[in-house]
Amino acid sequence: MRKNRRSNKKTDNIFPINIDELEARLQKEFKNSPDLSFSKYEHHGKKIAVFSIPYLVEASMIEENLLKPLLNKDIPWTTQTILDEIPLNDSETITSFQEILQKLIIGTAFVYVEQAEEVVAYLLLNKEKRSLDKAETESLVLGPKIAFTESLITNLNIVRWRIRSTDLVMEELKVGNSLPREIRIVYMKSIANEADINTMRQRIQDLDVDEIEDSAVLQQYIEDDSLSIFPQFDSTELPDRFTYAVSQGKVGVLVENSPTGFIGPSSLFSFLESTEDLYMRWGAGSFLRFIRFIAMFFSIIITPAYVAAVTYQFGIIPTQLLISIGQSRAAVPFSPIFEALLLEFLIELLREAGARLPTKVGQTMGIVGGIVIGQAAVDAGLTSNILIIFVAMSALASFTSPSYLLGTTIRVVRFPLIILAGTLGLIGIVFGLSLLIIHLIRLTSLGRPYLTPLYPFQWRDMDKVFFRLPINITNKRAKSYQPKKLIRFSGKEASKKRDIDE
Repeated sequence: MRKNRRSNKKTDNIFPINIDELEARLQKEFKNSPDLSFSKYEHHGKKIAVFSIPYLVEASMIEENLLKPLLNKDIPWTTQTILDEIPLNDSETITSFQEILQKLIIGTAFVYVEQAEEVVAYLLLNKEKRSLDKAETESLVLGPKIAFTESLITNLNIVRWRIRSTDLVMEELKVGNSLPREIRIVYMKSIANEADINTMRQRIQDLDVDEIEDSAVLQQYIEDDSLSIFPQFDSTELPDRFTYAVSQGKVGVLVENSPTGFIGPSSLFSFLESTEDLYMRWGAGSFLRFIRFIAMFFSIIITPAYVAAVTYQFGIIPTQLLISIGQSRAAVPFSPIFEALLLEFLIELLREAGARLPTKVGQTMGIVGGIVIGQAAVDAGLTSNILIIFVAMSALASFTSPSYLLGTTIRVVRFPLIILAGTLGLIGIVFGLSLLIIHLIRLTSLGRPYLTPLYPFQWRDMDKVFFRLPINITNKRAKSYQPKKLIRFSGKEASKKRDIDE
């Protein structure tokens, strides 16, 4: 698509200029780096320069579609004839020297006819990226397996392929003073709440930073409470999860060179949802969601509860279990709080080591390391075997979260609760959980309550969060996010059973 526009930046207009002087200016900016390719030709008595950064542009496009017609056609070249005779996509004319520098480093090739008042720019970006592959951090049994890549163009193609509607909007923004990066805000025009779109757009536009390294970094810049440990945007590398959220009225964001997108507004419960729930029968999907909620609470509370009970509240432990705990702890020289923190720390070390090692080695490291260290710790009298069972159950429960960010948050929250349980007993646990609930009640995502639909209470949205109903009954989008279109389809028509002869 030919833009064929002049730059609005007049303050650093250096044209017209001699080609040798232009080359000297560019070499000075690039510190005489060999990365800059600057070729000079003479045609019909005029000097013509073609310059670019070779590994950022398509070499075949430069040779076949630019240089060959430029040198072989027997016409006197001007800026306008170049645009007319070499009609490549994404062409424009530029007069700003700073804009030339910015576009050189994103894969633009330039053609300049000496003493012309502008330079012709062609975006010939080398799109060589990794191919589509399975998601690494979000595993699915049912449903699409492809994941986003680092190529924004590829990601946009995937989203457009999944949502084939003219209602889909992909707004383009640029963020970064030193290293500008393209960002796309994705939403359904007739469904998404206008306030959510405006809030997301305004927060991104107001950023005054040198660069955005990744979508995860962008989230931290624009989230409601940067001091909170809880993630406030749902990050995903699965296109089907991304597009499903967009179709429900949420706002998605994709960032250039990032293999993950994120969605807002999000609630705490959206991090425990999986698109796999939709692909299953409603009963199985509801059961899995219920398991995840129980696992989240279990992972947070089980180890602190053990520490509190063994340290202060002996009376709540059944007699036979209390005898077993006493026997297993007889040789342990440490207090329950130190014992629990030590074991939790070892589990985190194993988890982190397994994640950083190559896949097969990491899996072996996690299994063998857990067995060997656990057994050795019990034999050495450093910990009790009952606590190892509780810590292992707590670790397994934290893995049930579909979101890696929420799983990490749960593991971090467990440590202060263990300390409170070891110092104040069950009162400390209640105190810690109360502070946690107060924080979650105050937390928001794009201005929406983080505990919706539990707080403020929306009983009509319970089937979108805590359980699933049959697909032909759930004909409404979540009211909590106030989409423009609440009704997805006619529930009355969907419930009709028609025979083939009808």
